[in-house]
Amino acid sequence: MSVTIGIDPGITGAIAAFVDGELLTVVDMPAADGSVIAAVLRSELVEFAVAGFDDRPLVVVEKVHAMPGNGVASMFRFGRAVGVIEGVVGGLGWPLMWVQPQAWKKRAGLIGKDKDAARLLAIETWPDHAATFKRKKDCGRADAELIAHHQKGPTG
Repeated sequence: MSVTIGIDPGITGAIAAFVDGELLTVVDMPAADGSVIAAVLRSELVEFAVAGFDDRPLVVVEKVHAMPGNGVASMFRFGRAVGVIEGVVGGLGWPLMWVQPQAWKKRAGLIGKDKDAARLLAIETWPDHAATFKRKKDCGRADAELIAHHQKGPTG
């Protein structure tokens, strides 16, 4: 079986897992006190791999950059979160793919649409998991799933 894990990085991000192209689950990024909890992240990733009988799943992470207007402290926390993700995946020895937001959003048909469009697309695409995306703040979950689902193609 083949497992693909999509990660919307950051403290309010999420992690989604697909097994053979079918959505397995999605969880919020394990975080506390403004930091990603590496041990819990590792545990979640390993659990996804075990569930899909895949000892080297592909992990796809959104490659996000600083935006004008972001505060220094928030960008530092975000950078630390990305570093923890990269370190955990690297420590597991799993392949890691970075994907530009514009690339996965283009493949998902979300260019020029607001943040909530990803959540609504996720509800439409995976109706059996609609409860996973019912709240406005669940857009990180939707992004993680769409990052994994639309991982093919150029990644930049």
